[in-house]
Amino acid sequence: MQPTRKINTPREKRTKTPEQALTSLMRLCARAEKSEGDARRLMRGWGLAERDAEAVLARLVRERFIDDTRYAEAFVREKLRLSGWGEYKIRTALQRKGIRREVIDAALAQADRSAMGQRLAEQLARKARTVKYTTAYELKTKLIRYGLSLGYDYEAVMDAAAQLVKDTDTCDDF
Repeated sequence: MQPTRKINTPREKRTKTPEQALTSLMRLCARAEKSEGDARRLMRGWGLAERDAEAVLARLVRERFIDDTRYAEAFVREKLRLSGWGEYKIRTALQRKGIRREVIDAALAQADRSAMGQRLAEQLARKARTVKYTTAYELKTKLIRYGLSLGYDYEAVMDAAAQLVKDTDTCDDF
């Protein structure tokens, strides 16, 4: 006898009532910071009507389960310390989550700039140990590309890469 195969069918969306959504979001927010955008996305997935979703969100904000300012500050701290992201990448990620520009600016203003530079230098040094290259020019190019992909600004990346690759007479034209 041949085993029966399960046919891949699309999952049915679980719909929730506003009360269930509120309870679920309170539980989620108690465990980890969530933004208003995260809550809206979840409620949309649960099939909540827009009016009901806004009422649930208003209550979560009023009771301080959700606070975009607190979320942005925690996000910036985490991405700087743990992920090693630069300011541009953090700003873009927060904008995608629907955080207001002034909230993002305030959260990034609290970041320690010298620690960001130190973190960039450490990451480029780590990358320099693992990257394959034949010339100092090629190494510096790869380090610059990597630093920019992490979201650091061009000048900071150039300075950090120049510190690591001292003998690059041929690549001063960057």
